[in-house]
Amino acid sequence: MSDESVDQDAMADEWAAALEEQGAGAAADPVDLDELVDQSIAAGADPKLDVILDIPVKMTLEVGGTEIAIRDLLQLSQGSVLELDRIAGEPLDVRINGTLIAHGEVVVTNDKYGVRLTDVISPQERIKRLR
Repeated sequence: MSDESVDQDAMADEWAAALEEQGAGAAADPVDLDELVDQSIAAGADPKLDVILDIPVKMTLEVGGTEIAIRDLLQLSQGSVLELDRIAGEPLDVRINGTLIAHGEVVVTNDKYGVRLTDVISPQERIKRLR
């Protein structure tokens, strides 16, 4: 027998002795996992969202955009007009953290701007657009 096989046999014997000391051959006690299950989820109720309700998100309204050369950008001054890629009256894009969630139109209420949502993107459509 080689020294390597003797070492492996000795190690296997040590493991067997250690497992026997710990009672590895005995049956384990069953554990009741019911306490780990959220009862509101198990009952079919909506999971609690309280944890995330106070997380701030950034909402932006996109009126339109354009591409402009740096030369033209440097020549802009007060009163300059830039043509955007949207037609007047076309709905604005409402984005949350950069993700399109709705279309809307600008309204003025009590001397403040607001947005009236005209079309809300379904969650399924939002997921399709992410891919």
